[in-house]
Amino acid sequence: MFNNEQMADVHFIVGPPGETQRVPAHKYVLAVGSSVFGAMFYGDLAEGQSEIHIPDVEPAAFLILLKYMYSDEIELEADTVLATLYSAKKYIVPALAKACVTFLETSLEAKNACVLLSQSRLFEEPELTQRCWEVIDAQAELALRSEGFCEIDLPTLEIILQRETLNIREVVVFQVVLSWAAAECRRRGLLVTPRNQRAVLGKALYLVRIPSMTLQEFADGAAQSDVLTLKETRDVFLWFTASNKPMLEFPLVKRAGLAPQRCHRFQSSAYRSNQWRYRGRCDSIQFAVDRRIFMAGLGLYGSSSGKAEYSVRIELKRQGTVLAQNFTKFLSDGSSSTFPVWFEHPVQVEQDTFYTVSAVLDGNELSYFGQEGMTEVQCGKVTFQFQCSSDSTNGTGVQGGQIPELVFYC
Repeated sequence: MFNNEQMADVHFIVGPPGETQRVPAHKYVLAVGSSVFGAMFYGDLAEGQSEIHIPDVEPAAFLILLKYMYSDEIELEADTVLATLYSAKKYIVPALAKACVTFLETSLEAKNACVLLSQSRLFEEPELTQRCWEVIDAQAELALRSEGFCEIDLPTLEIILQRETLNIREVVVFQVVLSWAAAECRRRGLLVTPRNQRAVLGKALYLVRIPSMTLQEFADGAAQSDVLTLKETRDVFLWFTASNKPMLEFPLVKRAGLAPQRCHRFQSSAYRSNQWRYRGRCDSIQFAVDRRIFMAGLGLYGSSSGKAEYSVRIELKRQGTVLAQNFTKFLSDGSSSTFPVWFEHPVQVEQDTFYTVSAVLDGNELSYFGQEGMTEVQCGKVTFQFQCSSDSTNGTGVQGGQIPELVFYC
């Protein structure tokens, strides 16, 4: 009987003017599945109209809602799931709303995290809000540089700019705020000018922590943007350089960011004069986690014969696909400490799937290495499992070798 004229006793005109769709339905079926429809059709104030206009719901989302109420089948798609969630909330169909939230959590990534944060706050979904914050904090630059960031509303922009745990440089924050302001000008039909950008930002401009930039970053960016007044620009320059610093309206303290966590997989380290050597060979290990994390980098051993500089290429793969890599250098002080090397951006790692991390080092031949390796390591709320990798051509495995630490956020 879903979307069927046979025995239909009510019709809905769904969608905004010019984009409406006429949908047949059966009052009894809808009343059983939704207390809102129950009150609409059979309550004390029920009206007997046979045609009901719903301009604030997308037709595709309304049909998904009805199909669930008729058949218990849920068919969600990325481009309609938010509209479906709105429909499920409006008509109080909690099982469908929960399915929408689960779908959104599964598809959550840096490029849509800000939009979903805005929607999760609108729909009062605290669990989805928390998941959005996890992504935005750990992958702040990717999230704030995404197209979706420019689509959020002003209150969501303000709450993001107030966030203490964003892992991002403030010069980037200023750049993306200007991008948002340009998009907002276009939404309001205004010319994109510094004056209009400042106007649409309002008090949000004063949530950017301009004094936490370097003097060079400020001089090359914000000072030349024409968004700040001449007095504000002068005062910030004086704040950087003068002994008698002026008062500023901008927050002075740098964001704390997220503290990286480190998973140690060896119980001890050692060195011998005839090994651990590199010669451009690959050290690699596989790992899996029991909850989503964000892989930030690796901790590596360095020289066992004094100070040395290493060149290193690190890589993260999933089922043979490269997710991240970086070619960088690090200095070793000759101790058995580990030395962090970082990916350009933290990478989202899903639970219960094995990933491969690799390091190819070039530098001092003799290095410390790990021993008494563990196949399972509990690190805070995250359990890591390790297994040997076929990419490893230099002897690294679960029991010993290189890559003693995984550096991550969660």
